[in-house]
Amino acid sequence: MTWKSLTTVLAGLVLVALAACSPTPSSRPEDTVTVFAAASLTDALTEIAADYERAGGPRVRLSFAASGAVARQVEAGAPADVVILADPVWMDRLAAAGRLGERRFDLLGNDLVVIAPAEAAVSEDPFATLPAGSRVAIGDPESVPAGAYARTWLQATGRWEAVRERLVFAADVRGVRAFVARHEAALGVVYRSDVVGQDEVRIALEPPPPEQPAILYPAAETADGGAEGRAFLDHLRTPRAAAIFRRHGFEPVA
Repeated sequence: MTWKSLTTVLAGLVLVALAACSPTPSSRPEDTVTVFAAASLTDALTEIAADYERAGGPRVRLSFAASGAVARQVEAGAPADVVILADPVWMDRLAAAGRLGERRFDLLGNDLVVIAPAEAAVSEDPFATLPAGSRVAIGDPESVPAGAYARTWLQATGRWEAVRERLVFAADVRGVRAFVARHEAALGVVYRSDVVGQDEVRIALEPPPPEQPAILYPAAETADGGAEGRAFLDHLRTPRAAAIFRRHGFEPVA
C-alpha cells in the first residue's frame, strides 16, 4: 500500500469515528427531559410524563429511588434536568452543593397512614394488638423521608419504644408496601398515595391531622437543566397535572 493510499484510509477511519461520536437529533439532550424523583411518585409521574409526550412535549426519562439516594446521585453529577424529592432537607443539601438552578418550589403534599394486609382484621389501634413476633415495616429513616416521618410520628405518639425491636427497614416506601403485602410485616407506615389502587394492602390507621408531619415534595431544576426541564416543571403545576396527582393520592400545593 502506498503512503497516499494509507493516508486516504486513515482519513476515512477518522471520519467514521467522528460520525459515530456525533449526536443524532434523537439523542440530543435538548430532545429529552431527564427527571430524578422520589419512589413514591412512580405511578403519578409515569402517567404525567406519558400525557406530556402525547400532547407534543419531548420525551421524558424517569429515574426513581428513595429521596436520599436520588439526592446523592444528583449531587454526584447524575445527568438530571429536574429533581423531585419527598423532603425539603435533601433538596436543601443539593442547593448547598450548588447542584440546583434558580427554579425551585413546593409541588405536593401527602399524609402518613398505617397499612396492614388487605384481609387482616385490625382494631382501632393496631399497634395495641400487634401479635407477638410480628414485624413493623418503615422506610430506612437515614435515606427514606417516609421512614424519617414514620420514626418521628412513632416517637411523638409514644409507640417507638414498643416497636423499635420489631422494625424492618425498606429501601423505599414501595418496599414497605411489599413487606406488608407479602405478610412479612403485620403493619407498615407509608404515604397515603402508596395505598391508592392497591388491593393487597389496606389502611389500618390514619393519624389525625394534629399528629401528621408536614410532608412536602419540593421540585427544582438542576444546575445543568435547560429550557426543556423548566417547561416540564411548569407543566407539573398545570390543572392537567394536578388532576393526575390528586387521582394518585397527592395534594398539589397552591
